[in-house]
Formats: sequence, C-alpha cells, structure tokens
Amino acid sequence: MIRTNTERKWLRTYEALASEVRLTVLELLAEREMNVKELAKALQLSGPIMTMHIRKLEEGGLIRTKMVRKDGGTHKMCSLATDGVEIAFPNATRQKRPVQEVNLPVGHYSRCEVYPTCGLATGEKLIGQFDDPRYFLEPERMNAQILWFGKGYVEYRIPNYLLPGQTAQEIEISMEIGSEAPGINESWPSDIHFYLNGVFLGIWTSPGDSGGGRGQLTPAWWKDDLNQYGWLKMIRICEDGTYVDGQKMSDVRLADVPMSRNEWTLRFAVPGDAAHVGGLTIYGELFGNYEQDIVFRVYT
Repeated sequence: MIRTNTERKWLRTYEALASEVRLTVLELLAEREMNVKELAKALQLSGPIMTMHIRKLEEGGLIRTKMVRKDGGTHKMCSLATDGVEIAFPNATRQKRPVQEVNLPVGHYSRCEVYPTCGLATGEKLIGQFDDPRYFLEPERMNAQILWFGKGYVEYRIPNYLLPGQTAQEIEISMEIGSEAPGINESWPSDIHFYLNGVFLGIWTSPGDSGGGRGQLTPAWWKDDLNQYGWLKMIRICEDGTYVDGQKMSDVRLADVPMSRNEWTLRFAVPGDAAHVGGLTIYGELFGNYEQDIVFRVYT
C-alpha cells in the first residue's frame, strides 16, 4: 500500500491515476502480468501511446517493468508495484505522531566506494570530471544535488536525536533514486541494496535509468542524454518488517536494528555480485521530479 498525503511530491502518483486508460491498465495488471504489446492490443492503442501511459504509471510508483527474453525477442513486462493507494487529508483533530526529521543532502555521505560510470554535480555545474571516483572525496561534494555510480556504495551518518527513555516506533526513509546506465537507458535494471546501522534491510530493483523527457526540476544546463529523474521510494522499518511503498521488502524488524546513542548510518549500495548490477543515481531537491533530498524520519 502506498500511503500518501497532500504534499506536492505525490503529484506524479495522482497524475498517473487521472486517466481512464491508465486505470484500465491497472485493472488488467491486477489479473496477470502483461507486456506493452498485449496492453496496447487490449486497449486498441498504438505502441508509442501505450509506452507513454506505462511510463506515467512507473513514475507514479504504481507499476514496475522488466525486460524478458521470450519467443526470440525481448518484451517489456508490466506488473503492479502496489496493492493500492491511501491518501491522508489534513485533519486538525487527528493526533500528530511525534517525529524527528532530518533532511539529508545527497552529497553529505561520510563513506563511499564507487566505480564508473560515476559523477556528481551541484545545481550549477559538474564536480570535477565524469567517471573519476576521486571526485567523490572532493570537499565540494557537500554541495552535490545529484550523484551516480555503476557499482559500490555511499554511506550517510545521521544524528540520532532520541532522548533517554525514548524509543523508536517506526523509521521512514524517502528518496528519489534510479539506475545508472552509460547515458540513459529506461531498461537497465539495478538491484539497489539498503542498510541501516549495518543491518541489510532488503533490495529494490530499479527498472532503469530514465530519460524519456527532462526531469521537472533538472537544471537547464544539464544535457538531455544524462540522468533525468528517478522514482520516489518510501522505505519503512516497522515492528513487523521492512516495507518499500507499502510492499514488504524483508522480515527485518525495527528490533533487529541495533541502536547507536548518537547516530544512525544509512547505506545505499549496488554490490558487484548483485543479480542486476545497474548502478545507482540519487537525486536531490534541484534534480529529477521531486523537490526533496533524502528524508529520514524517526517516529517515537
């Protein structure tokens, strides 16, 4: 279940639902996995038009796609990415949950090990040169608004503001991410691994490195043939497991994560031995489609 509210970052999800064609696609995919050609035939639409609708559903986090070789050809298979969308409207009488929130700029990692293709950029310019991992140690990296690498990891240290006697009830992490292909490639799967305080939380497989049009926030100087936007993902570590966009990602519970008195460590990785080594791109508030950095929330 995707749990949303009236924050503007969810507009892509609402836009994806605002179409009779796309609602029909969701109904068809609820019955079985289908490829783009089958969907186009079922709705009597051309392939390019159906591809446009599929892209909007992907951007909204409602479906996932993967490339499959079958009958001598390659097919883009589509399936549901969630079992529903829940919208919470503002309510003055609703009791607000106590929460500690840290907005983490993408360049504020404390450790890294990255391999090309790789790079970083601020909102105004590239940091250093393309495909040179040494620039991930450049002090200017603190101003980065986008970073990408072919394999490896970046790790962030986040202050733990829990007071003595307080306990975490739930942790929520949201960020805009995608794969990293040389140039762009919408069919470039990548198994992105998540770790909190050294505990492996699970994997989300990014379908590709999107470039079907420019990101809504992407600066004008950024070239069209470079990473444009990703997917806004919401990871929640709860008492009964870890979820991504409401779908269970693993059985790792909050109790399984060791607590440090002063900090949390959050790692995003694409190991070299993953099934899909498709790299990682992390978008900050000045790139992509969602005006936010990495957001880390601890509910008490």
